[in-house]
Amino acid sequence: MLLKLHRKQKSLYIAAAVFLLTIEILIERYVHDNFVRPYLGDLLVVILIYAIVMACSKIKVWTGAIATLLFSYAVETAQYLQLVNLLGLEENKFARIVIGTSFSWWDMLMYTLGFIMVIILEKTLRFQK
Repeated sequence: MLLKLHRKQKSLYIAAAVFLLTIEILIERYVHDNFVRPYLGDLLVVILIYAIVMACSKIKVWTGAIATLLFSYAVETAQYLQLVNLLGLEENKFARIVIGTSFSWWDMLMYTLGFIMVIILEKTLRFQK
């Protein structure tokens, strides 16, 4: 049986999304290392996407978390398949950023850890609607 998780107030998801987006922008602009940017950034982006999904919808926690994880896996799979090149978008900077260009099993691991973190946060934070 799955752990029963309850949605939080939309304002909490909105605040989390704004906070995480700010962190992601700061990482992108100012952190150029071999850990925070490639690994922690990927973990946090899963939580960011989840927060946006939950802020903009009324879906259940498990549905949102699993959909976010599957979306993250799909983007990484697109990188494995070199979708940017297949679509002829290798010169399009926006497409290269959004879809990405290089597959990594480490990214898949970070997405999975981000999903686990979402579940832990949803279980730990006791706020109710």
